[in-house]
Amino acid sequence: MAKSEAETVLHDLFVRGLDGDAQAYHAFLQKLSAHLRAFLGRRLFGWPDDVEDLVQECLLAMHNQRHTYQIDQPLTAWVHAIARYKMIDLLRSKASREALNDPLDDELAVFAESATEASDARRDLAGLLDTLPDRHRLPIVHVKLEGLSVAEAARKTGMSESAIKVGIHRGLKALALKIKESSS
Repeated sequence: MAKSEAETVLHDLFVRGLDGDAQAYHAFLQKLSAHLRAFLGRRLFGWPDDVEDLVQECLLAMHNQRHTYQIDQPLTAWVHAIARYKMIDLLRSKASREALNDPLDDELAVFAESATEASDARRDLAGLLDTLPDRHRLPIVHVKLEGLSVAEAARKTGMSESAIKVGIHRGLKALALKIKESSS
């Protein structure tokens, strides 16, 4: 089986980097970053911030584990295995955080498909959130947007965990109603 061009280039740069060629290693990291962005971006479409974080985590893991790479093996298989493990870790952490919290209501239309729309949506959401009282706004910001657990949000705001849950529920209902009213 013939090696792909990307495999050949990455492998050559990596091996040269392992042999002490700092310029080759730097070029390897740049090319690998682009390769990982594409690889992870296809799997985590819609999560550009997470993709970028994962690229950095993968690069660090690969740098720290470079001594485990067997030079006669395909480099991209080793790279993809590390990337998959990092991606699974991310998905597990997101799933465990979400399991502790109520999901966003389906009718809450704050998700956008492009970066421009996402930016507009964040600005619109910030404006909508500003119309809510603190007892509703703060729980939504801390739990739904920042990803804190209910317990962490309670400690941060001085509210009870029950109040955080109620604040999220009532705040999301109020936001959904405001969005519905503004679109009609």
